[in-house]
Amino acid sequence: MTRETQREGEAGTAEAPAARPLWRQRNFGIFWAAQTLSVLGDSFALIALPLLVLEATGSLARMGLLTALGGAASVLAALFAGTVVDRVDRRRLLIGCDLVRMVLYGVVPVVWLFGPHVWLLYTVLPVCEAVGMLFAVGYVTVVRGLVGTAQLTEANGRLNATAAAAGVLGPLGAGVVVAWSGPANAVAVDAASFGVSAACMLLVRLRVRAGDDRRPRNTSLWRDLRTGISFLYGHPVLRALTALLFVFSFLTLGLTDLVIYHVKHDLGHDDGTVGTVMAVGALGTIAGSLLVARVRRRLGFGPTWIGSVAVCGLAFAGLGWFSPVPAVAALSAAYLACVAMAGTCSMSLRQEVTPEHLLGRVTSAFWTFQYAAAPIGAALLTWVAEHRGTTPVALIAGAACTLIAATALGTAIRRS
Repeated sequence: MTRETQREGEAGTAEAPAARPLWRQRNFGIFWAAQTLSVLGDSFALIALPLLVLEATGSLARMGLLTALGGAASVLAALFAGTVVDRVDRRRLLIGCDLVRMVLYGVVPVVWLFGPHVWLLYTVLPVCEAVGMLFAVGYVTVVRGLVGTAQLTEANGRLNATAAAAGVLGPLGAGVVVAWSGPANAVAVDAASFGVSAACMLLVRLRVRAGDDRRPRNTSLWRDLRTGISFLYGHPVLRALTALLFVFSFLTLGLTDLVIYHVKHDLGHDDGTVGTVMAVGALGTIAGSLLVARVRRRLGFGPTWIGSVAVCGLAFAGLGWFSPVPAVAALSAAYLACVAMAGTCSMSLRQEVTPEHLLGRVTSAFWTFQYAAAPIGAALLTWVAEHRGTTPVALIAGAACTLIAATALGTAIRRS
């Protein structure tokens, strides 16, 4: 990174707020609530929309098509999300994203009053997923302005912890609403959550950011993408993280499917047991998110990230070997706790070192590269596990994850 870029990064944090406890910072508290509500709404949609398709058509294939369209829209939006975020007022963008999702999801239960129209879901979900990606990139870019650089890791940990909790409570709540009054009403609750989130964001005040006068003007999408990629490539730590996480995501995106298959097929347990294992794993995510700031302060970024990835690999390798459900649940929790720690560390570092006017484009480029091959890896992992068994697949993938941690020892990550 050049001296000019370093100065820009320092300028981007010069106006950070005083380091008061996070619970005493009004703007962060409101923003925290808004983000949690948005994740909760996404969790409702994750359950309610596929159930609407199943209720209307009885087709598993059509459910899968809806999920695939939503995922494709999200990946496509990631390509230009950073450009949009760096060009506009970020607070207004977040409010707009919530309002768009509120309106679009709100249309579904109204239309369903006159009968099912499945075509509407294939229109609404991709648009909402694309808007959700814009929201995700935008929210990452505003955290530093809310809490300052010194508290970034702690703030991200708290945001991730409550997001994980919402990811557990959302599907449970959606299931209750669906059982009580049908999936269309669950979508209505989803829409309402985004309305409340937008109202919360109206109360948040962001500090004026250094670098706002350097927002991109009249540049092409490809040039903006190259700007984010160039920054990643020019920063030795982010360059190494991007390359290693590309491989890590390829190996691990299918882990949830692998655990479900292992518990149901290999061990012969029911759906209730699967739910219990998933819930214990979610508790691991919450624990890792809450502990990461303390661990990073004590050990530093490099040892925290490398150690977390190494434990992920060991836990992954052990999943296929153990038959007792408590052991599988404990390994899942250990794996997800360390994923949360490594992910929070990498996101916080990216926020700390990236100049303010580049943060959206760098975040977008980072996520695009990190997850570019992950869907292929998930399909390959689960296909091989079905034909060759979960034990050898888990062992090989876990060993490869441990190798990623060992490789990081020879990069700038260890010294960061």
